Amino acid sequence: MEKIESYRSYFNGCTNLDGFLDYIKIQKNYSLDTRISYEEDLSEFLGFCEYYHFSYLDITYKEAKKYLLYLYEDKKEKATTISRKISSIRSFYRYLSNIRVTDNSAFSLLVLPKKEKKLPKYFEYNELEEMFQVPDCSTDLGQRNALILEMLYATGVRVSELVNIKLEDISFSDKTIRILGKGNKMRIAYFNKITLNRLKYYLEHGRTSMNLKNSSYLFLNRRGGQLTVRRVEQILEEIIQKTSITKHISPHMIRHSFATHLLNEGCDLLSVQQLLGHDSLSATSVYTHITNDRIKEIYLKTHPRARKKEG
Repeated sequence: MEKIESYRSYFNGCTNLDGFLDYIKIQKNYSLDTRISYEEDLSEFLGFCEYYHFSYLDITYKEAKKYLLYLYEDKKEKATTISRKISSIRSFYRYLSNIRVTDNSAFSLLVLPKKEKKLPKYFEYNELEEMFQVPDCSTDLGQRNALILEMLYATGVRVSELVNIKLEDISFSDKTIRILGKGNKMRIAYFNKITLNRLKYYLEHGRTSMNLKNSSYLFLNRRGGQLTVRRVEQILEEIIQKTSITKHISPHMIRHSFATHLLNEGCDLLSVQQLLGHDSLSATSVYTHITNDRIKEIYLKTHPRARKKEG
């Protein structure tokens, strides 16, 4: 197979792709980053079809296998990347089947490479405590940044969900927040008294000063507009640089910490699933590998006969 960096340059456009992108935006309520990822994956695939004169509507299993080999052998993509790209293509064909354009199932027959199982990275509680001490709460931005950390850890929400919280979503009496999650699904997130106190202080002081545009969003930038996901990532990076922690931070690590700490403290898996907004229990069960390791460690340290040396 001729080795070509990308087939996207051979792609001249596809109205069905435009329709699919509108569908995942309007009907599925996917984030901008997710839609961009789908568009890139599908544009590459459709460019591949165009270059080799394959009809994507009538693509055969042999041709689908050729695309899989291109990703695996020519591009040398990781198994996780290949799985994501094929998943994008399968979603596209399900959409085409639903709108009765084609019932082609060639890609559903492909056997994908096994994904490497990676355990979620998380922070120990003492590491989070160190991060909580960094924001300067005498400033407007410090109050906001302190609340961002508290809210992420208290609720376990995704950053994309965090930046879309509006004041009307918050119940101060119940200490709950209505969260609009993936797939336009609504769930309730809970927060604690410490978070409540930080929230009230931010609303009374920092946010009042920053709210130059009479915004309804909870988290604002210095110009009074809605805070972006990327800016939250930058804020967290700036915070961890002021600590002794050597781990590379990502917003999702705080979400992982939320789930791991709950399970370590005895929370059941089903409750954690609902708190995280996972569709299936299998998505949440990855955290049990971490907590099982923790339980084993505790057992070896505490059981009298586990501590006793032989002989």
